[in-house]
Amino acid sequence: MNETAIADHGMIGDLQTAALVTTDGSVDWFCCPRFDSPSVFGALLDDEHGGRFRVRPAGAYRSRQMYHPDTAILITRYFTDAGVGEVVDFMPPLDRTATDNHRIARMLRCARGEITFEVEVAPRFDYGRRPHRIELTEHGAVFSTDPLTLTLHPVREPDDDRLATTRVSHGDVHLTLRLAAGQMRGVVLESAAQGPPREIRVAEFQALFEDTVWFWRSWLARSAYTGRWRETVERSAITLKLMTYAPTGGLVAAPTMGLPEQVGGERNWDYRYTWVRDASFSVYALLRLGLVDEAERFGTWLGDRIREGAGGEGGPLNIMYRVDGTTELTEEILDHWSGYRGSRPVRVGNGAAGQLQLDIYGEALDSLFIAGRAGLHIPHRGWTAVREVLDWLAEHWDQPEEGIWETRGGRQRFTYGRLMSWVALDRGIRMARDYGRPATHRAWKRERDRIYEQIMELGWNAKRQAFVQHYHTDVLDSALLRMPVVGFIGPRDPRWLTTLAAMGSELVTDSLVYRYDPAASPDGLRGQEGTFSLCTFAFVDALARAGRYDEARHTFEKMLTYANHAGLYSEEIALTGEQVGNFPQAFTHLSLIDAALTLDAALDCRPPRRIRPADVPLPRP
Repeated sequence: MNETAIADHGMIGDLQTAALVTTDGSVDWFCCPRFDSPSVFGALLDDEHGGRFRVRPAGAYRSRQMYHPDTAILITRYFTDAGVGEVVDFMPPLDRTATDNHRIARMLRCARGEITFEVEVAPRFDYGRRPHRIELTEHGAVFSTDPLTLTLHPVREPDDDRLATTRVSHGDVHLTLRLAAGQMRGVVLESAAQGPPREIRVAEFQALFEDTVWFWRSWLARSAYTGRWRETVERSAITLKLMTYAPTGGLVAAPTMGLPEQVGGERNWDYRYTWVRDASFSVYALLRLGLVDEAERFGTWLGDRIREGAGGEGGPLNIMYRVDGTTELTEEILDHWSGYRGSRPVRVGNGAAGQLQLDIYGEALDSLFIAGRAGLHIPHRGWTAVREVLDWLAEHWDQPEEGIWETRGGRQRFTYGRLMSWVALDRGIRMARDYGRPATHRAWKRERDRIYEQIMELGWNAKRQAFVQHYHTDVLDSALLRMPVVGFIGPRDPRWLTTLAAMGSELVTDSLVYRYDPAASPDGLRGQEGTFSLCTFAFVDALARAGRYDEARHTFEKMLTYANHAGLYSEEIALTGEQVGNFPQAFTHLSLIDAALTLDAALDCRPPRRIRPADVPLPRP
């Protein structure tokens, strides 16, 4: 059983897929050739049958991990009795052309003394279901199956025979490499290589590393953020970029599947797809950072889905898509995998794909509205599709649904779904007015106002003095923290302030925020869950907007302590403070960016603090 904590990983990627590397240097999650392809290395979910690509020193060692500054290049450092070494991991970024050709580059260096590295390459194709063939040559090795090949290229110089030894065991390759201070060698694992294995010279490998550094620093230099939490925000921006599928602009919710919301439980989902909700929020967050090109790409992806109108029962849009925009996400169980620390079942695909979630229309239209305000206007064809979406929504918003949290316990008239339907119609009305576009004004306005009145009447619980999850409960829901953000209610409106206070007393524990109470509002699944990190950052945003500046900052700073060593967040935080759920999660990093920018602006504009006489230090005698 793999006992490595979820948080004990860093991530590398090439903008079409990604790999997770443990803090002791093992690639134990990698899907190829895309984020949503079958895994090649999957020890994260099954230590025995998943496969790995491991680098470690021989003998006893301690390890630490960090990112090369302002890049997505990961450095794992080893401390042994004989010396200090490191493995520098990166994937050279790809352009927008979809390809099966990807490279994991692993640079091995000895910094002090001498160190002997052990390298194990043990792929398990198709979630460990497909056996492979191996061919060892003078210049490397080839692992092959019918649909996919992996080629191992050594980084070496002509006189290096004395440095390394190689052997094959049970279809895996094992290398031993001894380096002295100042020496650097390595390996490159390449999928769908155009030729046989070849020896890569150190100078060529160094140039590949420098090109990758230049790519990431050039990209990050476009960010306009200069606030209090620059390093944290920029790490989140890089993380989001890593989870973007460049050929379409789609953002995966996470690069992983099957990581549990409760260790040992059944809340284990496949997040390697693009949710309309996440893509929509990303437009808003990235525009606020000044990353217009990325926001435009996400907006284009979203516009393509709207124009296709390929949704099912849930209307013109599906709630999620594969990274290429297709909709085949049939859920199946990998019975042969043990799951992360015994958390089963391990699911591939996502059965929630066919759910009705009305909130996605509000998020989609809000992002298009914000993009339009930033100069990214909708062309005629796109507006025609938007009209069709809003005409459908005006007729279908008033029905039960599964809601934002994708419950499997039956449909309800969720307040958040109604709220975002109001947003969709409101933004459609505004865009038609601002740009002089044809629209079904009367119907849109009528239904928008009906939703407002309904939420104020049925979504408001007078006994709780709060807006509640759905119309037949008194349960609170942290999804409603977006009410003031979208302009449905003022951030200091009495109804909102009492709602915020109720959430603070019921859903918040030591600054961490639950999305709702599943015991009070059954969601059709067994077990409990942790606090939702995106909800915590949304709570910070709401506190700042309500003028509770010190509390907002304190909550934000405490939440930052739950990040892992590399500044990454999973979906949830367990009772023990452990990160649980799929990792890293895009929604969490989007919410972090939003919270940081809102809090920065609020702190910059808050009135000067009054200083009481007791706060003024007395002069020293």
